[in-house]
Amino acid sequence: MSTFKSKRRQKVKWRIRKRVQGTAERPRLSVFRSNKSIYAQLIDDVNGKTLASSSSKELGFASLGIENSKKVGEGLAKKAIDNGVSTCVFDRGGYLYHGNVKALADGAREGGLKF
Repeated sequence: MSTFKSKRRQKVKWRIRKRVQGTAERPRLSVFRSNKSIYAQLIDDVNGKTLASSSSKELGFASLGIENSKKVGEGLAKKAIDNGVSTCVFDRGGYLYHGNVKALADGAREGGLKF
């Protein structure tokens, strides 16, 4: 596989990160998607701390799918609310807001996060 796709995603990621920054009150919801899993974490960029995280591997899912991504988002929202975080900013990490990334965001919204 050529590196064009990964370089393109990296450029888009940098463009998004110029505008999106997380704080303790409103952390950044960062998404990483691989071929087999999806990972999400709430990050306080000011202090450099991860406030909550969730992944499909952590929840025991063997494959990546829309339903599993939605459950990861709901699990992250539950952890965030337990830590006292109710709002965040969404960082799609250079991926298109479609499919699994959108399902994760919808699951987090249904779990109680506002962004």
